[in-house]
Amino acid sequence: MARYEFPVNKAFHRRRLDEFLFDRFRSLSKAYLRSVLKDGVCEVNGIPANGGLLVRADDFIEIEVDGSRMTGMAAEDIPLDVLYEDGSVLVIDKPAGLLVHPTNYERKGTVLNAMTHHLNRDREEGDEFIRPHLIHRLDRETSGVLVAAKDQRSSSILCSHFKRGLIEKRYAAIVSGAIERDSGEINLPIGRNAEKKLWEVTPGAKASITRYKVLRRSQRYTLLELEPVTGRTNQLRIHCAAIGHPILGDVSQDGEEFRRLCLHASRTVFWHPDGGRKVAIESEADFLDEFEAHADGAQPR
Repeated sequence: MARYEFPVNKAFHRRRLDEFLFDRFRSLSKAYLRSVLKDGVCEVNGIPANGGLLVRADDFIEIEVDGSRMTGMAAEDIPLDVLYEDGSVLVIDKPAGLLVHPTNYERKGTVLNAMTHHLNRDREEGDEFIRPHLIHRLDRETSGVLVAAKDQRSSSILCSHFKRGLIEKRYAAIVSGAIERDSGEINLPIGRNAEKKLWEVTPGAKASITRYKVLRRSQRYTLLELEPVTGRTNQLRIHCAAIGHPILGDVSQDGEEFRRLCLHASRTVFWHPDGGRKVAIESEADFLDEFEAHADGAQPR
């Protein structure tokens, strides 16, 4: 634990204490800072205070935090392929192999670190620090469209839309084998196997539904468009493997080895948090050309 002391500057006069701390401790998660405030180890002018207190210019703040947790929002100059950006929303094309957010084992080199740098690269003294709010996530191995909000209001609206099924998501995937039906639905419950520490089809678990449409076939592979109706962990990978057509490159689901997992978030459509219009973002997978080049049945290289 480390002790920090701050005077409140004029920019935060009559702002909430938690907002001030979020700006000062940019590398700590908001959830952690809220827990610290609940523990009563933050004082304003020598008096324990909660996050809702309105601070004033020149108030003196003292707080103890765990410095080892300062990694979540550390800015790193990692290139981003920006597909769309405005005052409320940032949408990128995530490459395969890039972790979305820091973990206890990997604290740097993630999408969140890159977004934090991107959103604050032109920040001047006195400007409020911008924290990216991920609206959804992609596996490390999955590429494609990833949406983030730039403020809490936009995040709350978009997260609500996701929960209500108002956001459309489509994925492109190459799977092993030739799927005969042109379209269909996979309805198999997915749960976590505590012993194996992985997610799998589990009788009696939460309902999980994936719709698919065949885009192209070859002798050995099928190019699919996948629509996750529900959003279980690893749902698309588990469902494709469960029907005997694992995604190419998904060795964890007994798929064939390949240079990458052939799963790509190809299209996302959402209502803009400022209201009144839909935003449609598309991205093409880098494995599509390889599928076309090897449509005679040879494995893509």
